[in-house]
Amino acid sequence: MTLPMSTKSTPSLCQGPIQSGGPFGLAARDCPLCPRLVAYRAENQRQNPDWFNGPAPAFGDREAWLLIVGLAPGRTGANRTGRPFTGDWAGDLLYATLAKAGLSEGNYAAHADDGLRLKGVMITNAVQCAPPANKPEPSEIAQCAPFLQARIRSMTTLTSLLCLGKISHDATIRVLGGKPSAHKFAHGAVHEIAGMRLYDSYHCSRYNTNTGRLTTAMFEAVFARIQADQAR
Repeated sequence: MTLPMSTKSTPSLCQGPIQSGGPFGLAARDCPLCPRLVAYRAENQRQNPDWFNGPAPAFGDREAWLLIVGLAPGRTGANRTGRPFTGDWAGDLLYATLAKAGLSEGNYAAHADDGLRLKGVMITNAVQCAPPANKPEPSEIAQCAPFLQARIRSMTTLTSLLCLGKISHDATIRVLGGKPSAHKFAHGAVHEIAGMRLYDSYHCSRYNTNTGRLTTAMFEAVFARIQADQAR
């Protein structure tokens, strides 16, 4: 796996409290890079001082072969609990699907200390801090790109990535040295890039599932395809 070097200075990294420990790309708890996100973090801290309220560390298996890249922490999800996709609707579907696919062990109970473990999988986000209205700005995505790149570089057993939504897809394609125009997002699409396979899915958000844009069967089919390809 060969990745391009970032054209900007990589911010300082700290250890992310993932289930297996070890150094991975993670913004500092008081990361100052994005003024709008800093202000939103401070607002959430004032309103809910018992919440995590910081860049959400990745969660998963240190020897993962699959990296799932979401959009950003949800305000009442990972921003509250400190673990990606934990405590909100999207997490209910994601973790249930991982369990059905045999990619986790233990019971998901929507909090970070529920004992859940992922098998061969790690989960992170393209943007590490919760954005207002779940909509990060392009500059914020760019500021977080070095962290995503560092995450990927650190995963020596990585063969596959799953991007949830177009923003995640475009951000990941860029840190892998590609152009989104040459690797267009489409649900169920598979892209070969940087010696790996990158899969696309609609985001498992409440909106997408309520409108029928993404069904449970559609989401499970994406994971079935990923596992079938990995088994070849």
